Amino acid sequence: MHLEPKNESYLKVQEITKHFGRFSALTDVSFSAERGEFVCVLGPSGCGKTTLLRIIAGLELQTGGHVHMGGRDVSALPVSKRNVGIVFQSYALFPNLTAAQNIAYGLKNQRAEKKQTTRRVAELLELVGLHGMEGKYPAQLSGGQQQRVALARAMALSPELLLLDEPLSALDAQVRTMLRSEIRQLQQRLGITTLMVTHDQEEALTMADRILVMDKGRLAQDGSPFDIYDRPATPFVAAFIGSMNFLQNAVKVGDAVYRVGGCDLQIKGENGTQLEAVGSSATIAIRPEDIMIWADRREAHNTVLTEVQRIEYRGSIFRLGLKLKACNENTALVEADVPSEKIRRLNICPAMALPVQFPMDRLRVYSA
Repeated sequence: MHLEPKNESYLKVQEITKHFGRFSALTDVSFSAERGEFVCVLGPSGCGKTTLLRIIAGLELQTGGHVHMGGRDVSALPVSKRNVGIVFQSYALFPNLTAAQNIAYGLKNQRAEKKQTTRRVAELLELVGLHGMEGKYPAQLSGGQQQRVALARAMALSPELLLLDEPLSALDAQVRTMLRSEIRQLQQRLGITTLMVTHDQEEALTMADRILVMDKGRLAQDGSPFDIYDRPATPFVAAFIGSMNFLQNAVKVGDAVYRVGGCDLQIKGENGTQLEAVGSSATIAIRPEDIMIWADRREAHNTVLTEVQRIEYRGSIFRLGLKLKACNENTALVEADVPSEKIRRLNICPAMALPVQFPMDRLRVYSA
């Protein structure tokens, strides 16, 4: 018996381009997904992520490029020939059919035997935690239960690729948090290759093996959640994923040393400094949670004096707006996230002088 390697790519998308008249929705988008991998396509509204999913599904024809599934070129095949399961944002359940009938709809279209269909529907209802709900209509189900029915229906024909189009966006926060965990566990249990479109960065970070960040129809970065958050490839990715401080108009004054106003900051070499020549301008980025707050001035790399301009209470943390004292008046405030316990212990308040450190390994450099 021949066993296929687990790390084989099931889905390969090659140089996909899509034009709507003169508008380019997608430009040369290429990536692959291994068998059993959960990939999130993340980006703001209008970046082309849903168009990409529809092209992969066969619901939209690309202007250029190719889609391969399981080694087959399916670029010109209709959705019925691609062996995909699709869950839409609106669920698209039939209101006049029960949960069981909705799930069985695709099976009946394939003329499966009645006993086989009944058994398969029962298995799927159990799988998605809806045992005993088979006789209820969509209007009698909660949003989360309707989403489970849509998932079960998508998996009824045992697809090799599951496509999710913002499946949780219509749900409230608590249900969304619970369902994303359930969907991820279900996907891992079934080992089904999954591609999910979302604009919610927290969904992508918590659910995906890999994230594709889209920006204006192009692929801005392809990487693990850790890479995307910790090593964003562009200022767009850095700003879109989480919160980020940007120190503009930094000038390289030495080997991995940049001057911002009157502040000299040393930066770890692999964080982008090798791209710049001495005297060139750049932007330096650091996340609010990476800024370290001291009770007193310490002799350490990148420790500078700031003044507290703003304090925002956010529950477990406070967000501080800090003015770098050595910098000019036009320099934007730097935001730092500080645990509530530390705010109380140091008695931090507005107008207070506060030493902070920008750890050299947490700073990133982008070309101006």
